[in-house]
Amino acid sequence: MRDPASNDPSRYRPAPGSIPEAPGVYRFSDPHGRVIYVGKAKSLRQRLNSYFADLTGLHPRTRQMVTTAAKVEWTVVTTEVEALQLEYNWIKEYDPRFNVRYRDDKTYPVLAVTMNEEFPRLHVYRGPRRKGVRYFGPYAHAWAIRETLDLLLRVFPARTCSAGVFKRHGQMGRPCLLGYIDKCSAPCVGRVDADEHRAIVADFSDFLAGRTDHLVKQLERKMADASEQLEFERAARLRDDVGALRRAMEKQAVVLGDGTDADVVAFAQDELEAAVQVFHVRGGRVRGQRGWVVDKVEPTDTAQLVERFLTQFYGEQAALAGSADDATQPVPKEILVPELPAEAGSLAQWLTRLRGSRVQVRVPQRGDKRALADTVARNAAEAFTQHKLRRAGDLTARSAALQEIQDALGLDTAPLRIECVDVSHVQGSNVVASLVVFEDGLARKSDYRRFEIRGGSEGGDVAAIAEVVRRRFKRYLAETGGTETGGAADGAGNTAQGPGESGEVPAAVPDPEHRPGIDPETGRPRKFAYPPNLLVVDGGQPQVEAAADVLGRLGITDVAVCGLAKRLEEVWLPAEPDPVILSRTSEGLYLLQRVRDEAHRFAITYHRQRRSQSMIVSELDAVPGLGPARRAALLKHFGSVRKLKAADAEEIAALPGFGPRTAAAVITALHGEPGAPVPGGHEVPAS
Repeated sequence: MRDPASNDPSRYRPAPGSIPEAPGVYRFSDPHGRVIYVGKAKSLRQRLNSYFADLTGLHPRTRQMVTTAAKVEWTVVTTEVEALQLEYNWIKEYDPRFNVRYRDDKTYPVLAVTMNEEFPRLHVYRGPRRKGVRYFGPYAHAWAIRETLDLLLRVFPARTCSAGVFKRHGQMGRPCLLGYIDKCSAPCVGRVDADEHRAIVADFSDFLAGRTDHLVKQLERKMADASEQLEFERAARLRDDVGALRRAMEKQAVVLGDGTDADVVAFAQDELEAAVQVFHVRGGRVRGQRGWVVDKVEPTDTAQLVERFLTQFYGEQAALAGSADDATQPVPKEILVPELPAEAGSLAQWLTRLRGSRVQVRVPQRGDKRALADTVARNAAEAFTQHKLRRAGDLTARSAALQEIQDALGLDTAPLRIECVDVSHVQGSNVVASLVVFEDGLARKSDYRRFEIRGGSEGGDVAAIAEVVRRRFKRYLAETGGTETGGAADGAGNTAQGPGESGEVPAAVPDPEHRPGIDPETGRPRKFAYPPNLLVVDGGQPQVEAAADVLGRLGITDVAVCGLAKRLEEVWLPAEPDPVILSRTSEGLYLLQRVRDEAHRFAITYHRQRRSQSMIVSELDAVPGLGPARRAALLKHFGSVRKLKAADAEEIAALPGFGPRTAAAVITALHGEPGAPVPGGHEVPAS
């Protein structure tokens, strides 16, 4: 295993006097070139020298960071605003593991409005924010969103159904139940066109965004006009609509009587962690609440927490507000905080640039705003207390699991990065393999990989395991400047990123220094540049020996190998005649089982996808004149086998190189007879 002394901070400490005293932004990198921490300072010399003090006097997370790092670099800037922007850009680009990331909370439900669709949809949503979608909330409970929707749909009858339901009712020519009871304008059957439906959705969004008085007055005028024209039934309907709007407004308490638009931020913290709570107030009413609990990397006071939170949170919001359909401002006019950061003026200037108009950052002193700030602070303290109760067991369990694995397998250090390989096939056909990654006991889905096994089932699972390990570590050696070349590694299409990766990729920065593990063209880490501390294979002694033999032939000696056999859950080690038996209640065994089960799940998913694709290709082989190129074009255009089966002849005939006759032949091959109705009609996400 690696020598722990190799990460002694004194080994990479810059020479005395070489660090400038100017302001700037710095970044620490690990031995593989991966950026692990980004920070900024008024004086680079003073700040960086503090990291190389006596290790025993450092903050625990700071000590872990500097002993993990192998290099520190910096960039000098001229203004505090420039430093804020560069720090945010680097954190977004490199996603350093030791930096706090205030991402959108995925546990609280929000009301999402998909303005990026032809017919926007209103629905309950949990997950990362995406461009072209407007979000309202978050709400404490999903039922609160549905209750609000139920009240407002009678006034704003917008679509709430999924894409599959929308398409099916369009094919049937009749709306769903909501369309019959006038809680949907039924765009699926053409009762309203796209522009009319978008206008309904725009009014709905305006109401939730706080422009309530205008809409209520508009309905009251329409009600009076209907009454004057003796249209009493229509007037009664409008009266009920006004009542529904008022009931929805009553659910949002007025907290600021002057109709202020503001975000109120508060913190609760200890030496190691901090909780942040934000109340979003629009038009004087609380429209949503968010909360996070984050680890501290170094000693941080409230003023520093305020600066880092505002920089990252509003920078992320501005990046997501790039759709022309979304008129929501990413930054409010006023931000109320418990303490002003040292460079409050520069921070306000940067936020003003994001908003496009003046933004004020201040500490409320008295009145309603002070009372609201106290309420948010109490919420932060309560959330922090609850987090401590929940997290204690979780952190203890993960730390205990890694320690147990280290002790049981005789490792020099705890296996902070674990990779696991599993193979999946049906009687030797469509053989595929998965590689999953866990860091610090948690899944890192963006690093998942999947492989197609060359040669099918020759040699069985043992040979497949050996091939995957060989390809994975040959790529590692090639990407880090090892002696092996990548000639035998998997080529394009043989690996794929895991399902956890999403969002925009920031602009690449070339790497002029040609650091090991860093792509010189993009400046980013290569896919296989980081080796695991522990490689787990799904199987017993034969699989473990095969993996260890491959690593030995490649000259890799700093990666431990073990296998987890399903029958009795024994842990096998290379060259050991007997397995290691961990207690059934062991946290270490539980972690290994989770890693193994996740690899199995990922392999099975990929195998099913490959099998369905091979089945559809075999069905299309019988279509006259349909060669490999046009078969590939079909699958590429529709994105999945199920979508292709759900397509009709007209959609297929519209593709370049296809005509009515070929389209009819494809439909016949897939459904058995020309013109047969397409079953289901559901839209399925791309494989």
